[in-house]
This record gives sequence, structure tokens and C-alpha cells, in this order.
Amino acid sequence: MRLDRRLAELNFGTRKTVQGIIRSGAVVVNGNCIRDGSFQTADTDVIAVSGKTVDTRRVRHIMLNKPGNVLTAARDKKQKTVMDLLPPVYQSLGCMPVGRLDKDTTGLLLFTTDGELSHRLLSPQRHVDKTYHVKTDLPLTHEDAAQFREGMDLGDFVAQPSELRLGKANEAWVVIHEGKFHQVKRMFEHVGKTVLELDRVSFGPLSLDPELGRGDWRELTQKEAEALYASAGMEPDHE
Repeated sequence: MRLDRRLAELNFGTRKTVQGIIRSGAVVVNGNCIRDGSFQTADTDVIAVSGKTVDTRRVRHIMLNKPGNVLTAARDKKQKTVMDLLPPVYQSLGCMPVGRLDKDTTGLLLFTTDGELSHRLLSPQRHVDKTYHVKTDLPLTHEDAAQFREGMDLGDFVAQPSELRLGKANEAWVVIHEGKFHQVKRMFEHVGKTVLELDRVSFGPLSLDPELGRGDWRELTQKEAEALYASAGMEPDHE
């Protein structure tokens, strides 16, 4: 990849801005000062700008503790989106949410630059579990749990069998491996309950890091990324 394109992709500015940085002599590739933006770079090259080594990885995976009142979208003219919670470099690299959480739903939201990984994680055929902690307006019962186990006809689609683990009177944990629009809320409505709070606590092999406050994020560890790829039936991409 051209040096100017790589640096622009890593959010060092527009191609024009990056070309100016390169011409100034601020960019060093593998120990050599490069002043030509068309210089071809490899993913393994060590690049430094103004004396600081650049993280040139193009494959990234992120865990975010999504707060409420934030849209799961790339951009919105009027409302704050989850992309606004991440440094701009991730959007430049094409890092996008894996599925979506409703505006008022909180908790674990994954992002990746790997489109195929995202597609597989969201496929119902993969049976990748998503676990939510739920609080409802009315107490939950074993009869409710039985309906979740049987699956539900919600009109426009039939929700596959899921698991409802009862907690205190009006709280529970529900495990699904689909992700239809408002699905969890609609399932509770089907058994006569209204969801007051909905928080995703796990996605596949990953649980929300308890050290992350609402709105906080971090990149996945190599071990976490490998577990995510395994759950999708893929080999890890270490690009």
C-alpha cells in the first residue's frame, strides 16, 4: 500500500495533509526517511511519524460498554452514535459494530474491521449466544421460562427457543442466538412483561469486562480475538 494512503487510513489526515507530512521528512520507514507518498509499504514495515512508532495494524477488534441513549450506527446528524465514543482512527480503518443494540440498551457491543467475522457471528446458523440481564415491570415466573424454551411466534417471525434464567422477582438473564429488531423486548411483551432495563453481558465466548465503565472501550486481547474467531468457525486474521 502507498505510504500516503496508509497514513491517511490511520487517521493522520487527508491524503493532501499526509503528503505534506511526508515531504517534511517526518516519516521514517524501517529506519529510512521517506519523502515520497507513493512509496510502497508492507503491513510488516515499521513506520514512525515525528519520532513516534505508528500502530499499523489494519485488523482491529473492540469491546465497548455501551451507555444508554446512544445509537448503534456509523453516523447520525442529530444524535450521538457509538462511533462517537471511539477514536477516529477506528472509523478510518472501517471498524464497525457487530450487530446493534437498541438506543436505550446498554452493555457489551463488539466492533471489528473483519466483515466476514461479523457476518458469521450474527448468523443464526452459527448459534452464537448473546446473554442479556433484564429487569421487568412484573415478576417473572417459571411459566415464562417455559415459553422462552419453546420459542415464540411474534407475528413477523418465530423466535427460536431461548433460555430464561430467573433471578430475583423481576430480573432475569435471557440467552438468545438471534438478533432481530427489538427481539428481547418483544419476547417479554409476549409473556405480558415490559422491559425496564436491558443490559448485554456476554456475546459468544466474551463477557463484558467489569473494569469498563459505561462508554469505555478497549481492544480485545489476542486470546479473546482467537476465541471469537473460533466461535465463528474461522481462523484468526493476524494481519
